[in-house]
Amino acid sequence: MKYSVDRILNQVTMYRLVLYFLIFLIVIAGLFGAIGWMPYGPVALGTSLLVVLLTCWAVDTLFAKVFHAPANVESTYISALILVLIITPPASLTDVPAFVLLFWASVWAMAAKFIVTIDKKHIFNPVAFAVALTAITLGLSATWWVGTAVMLPFVLAGGLLVVRKVQRFNLVTAFLATAFIAILAFSLLNGNDGMVMAYRALLYTSALFFATVMLTEPLTTPPTRSLQVMYGIIVGLLFAPQLHIGPIYFTPELALLCGNVFSYAASPKGRQILKLEQKVLIAPDTYDFIFQTDKKPAFQPGQYLELTLGHPNPDSRGNRRYFTIASSPTESGVRFGIKFHPDSSSSFKKWMQCMSPQDELVASQLAGDFVLPSDPQKKLVFIAGGIGITPFRSMLKYLSDRNEKRSVVLFYSNYHVSEIAYADVLNEARQKLGVKTVYTLTDPATVPADWTGRKGFITSEMIESEVPDYRDRTFYVSGPHAMVVSVEKTLASMGVPSHQIKPDFFPGFA
Repeated sequence: MKYSVDRILNQVTMYRLVLYFLIFLIVIAGLFGAIGWMPYGPVALGTSLLVVLLTCWAVDTLFAKVFHAPANVESTYISALILVLIITPPASLTDVPAFVLLFWASVWAMAAKFIVTIDKKHIFNPVAFAVALTAITLGLSATWWVGTAVMLPFVLAGGLLVVRKVQRFNLVTAFLATAFIAILAFSLLNGNDGMVMAYRALLYTSALFFATVMLTEPLTTPPTRSLQVMYGIIVGLLFAPQLHIGPIYFTPELALLCGNVFSYAASPKGRQILKLEQKVLIAPDTYDFIFQTDKKPAFQPGQYLELTLGHPNPDSRGNRRYFTIASSPTESGVRFGIKFHPDSSSSFKKWMQCMSPQDELVASQLAGDFVLPSDPQKKLVFIAGGIGITPFRSMLKYLSDRNEKRSVVLFYSNYHVSEIAYADVLNEARQKLGVKTVYTLTDPATVPADWTGRKGFITSEMIESEVPDYRDRTFYVSGPHAMVVSVEKTLASMGVPSHQIKPDFFPGFA
C-alpha cells in the first residue's frame, strides 16, 4: 500500500502537494459551512480568501521586484492559504477588525520572506511571524479555526501524505509526543484531568495541522534528522497552552518562532547565487552542471541543495528543485549531475537545460543525512542506479582527494553501457583506495560482446556473491524511487537490519 502511495506522491513536488492539500481543506470547510457544520459560510470564507490572495500576490510581486529575486508563486499561495485557514473570516463586510487582521497578516507574511532574513536566509516561518506580529501590534490574533473536530479527519489524512512526502515522521512524532507530555504534566500540576486535556489539545485543536503543515516547512527546518528531533521537542514543549512567561502565554506561532531560532542556529547559513561555468554531457540526456559561487556552501559529501530557477509559466512542479551535490568539498565550484527526459521533463528542467555560461540560479537549504559515517572503520556498500550515482561520486572523490581508505563495494546499475557516468572518479577510487566497483547492465539485448561486468538487476544472489560479509556492512542506496524500493525489499529479505540500510532521500523528488 505504502509503495502505491509513494508512486503517486512522486508525481508531484512537496510544495505542490501542500498547496493542493490546503486548497482541499478550504473547499471542505466551505462545503461544511454551507450545511451549517462550520460557523463560517462559503461567502465569508470566499471573502477571506480573496483579500488574502490579492494582498499576498501584490506584496510578494512588489518585494520580488525591489529585491531582484525570483518570485516563488507556490510559496506565496501556500502562505496565503494557511492564513485563510487560521484567521477567522469576516462575519460581514463591516467586520473591520477581521479585514485589518487579514490584510496586515498577509503583508507581513510576504515581507518577512525578504526582510526578516540574515544573508538572504529565512529566520522565521513567515506565517507564524506575521500572526505573532499582528497580535503584538494590533491586538488581533489568529484563532487557528481549522483545528476543529469536523475538520480533523481531513487534516489527518492530508497531513499524513505531506509528512510521508517530506519524510519528517521523526520531527512530527517528537513534537506530538513532547506536546502531549508537556500538556499532561502542566494539567496535572494545575489539578486538571491531564489525559483529557492532552487528548483534547492534540486532537481537537490546530496541533495536527500545525505539525504537518507548518512545523515541517523546509526553509525553517534543521538539516538533519537528529536536529529535527531536537527541533520537534523544543516546539512541542512550548506548544503547551498552560506555559507562560509572566502575563505572556505561548501560542502555536510563538512556539514555532522560538523553534525557528534554534533551527537557524543549527542550520547552514545563507543563500548562494550560482553562476554556470560549464555544462558537460556525461551520458545520454545527462549533464554535469558546474557552477561557481563567491561563497561556496560548506557541505558534506552526499548532501543536497534546493535550487530556485526563476522562469515564466512554471508547470505544476514549480520553479524549485532539490538536487544532490555531485562535487566533493575538496573541489572548486559546485557540481550537479542531472538527467533529462526529453518527452516528460518539467518546465524547470527544460529551462535549466537551456542555461548558458554565466546564467545564474539561487541555491539554498543545504541538508541531508545521506553522508559518510563518522567511523571510518565501518564497512560500506554503495548501490546506485542511473543518475543516483551523484552522491557516491561526491563521496568517492572526497575520499580519493584525502587519500582516506575505507572498505567500500559499489554496485552501479544502468540500462545501457553508455549511461555509465563518472567512470574517471570511480576508477580513481579503485586505484587509490581499493574500492570494488561492480557494474551491471539491465538490458540484455544491448550488452556489448566484450562486457566483463554483471548483467541484470541487482539481486540478493549478486550481492551475496560480490559481498560475502554483507551482514556486517551498511548499505547506501540511491537511484530512481522504484529501484530504491526494490533494493530495500531485497536487503530486508536477506536479513539486513533496517538500521543498516540508508536510502537516499530529498524532499520534492518529482
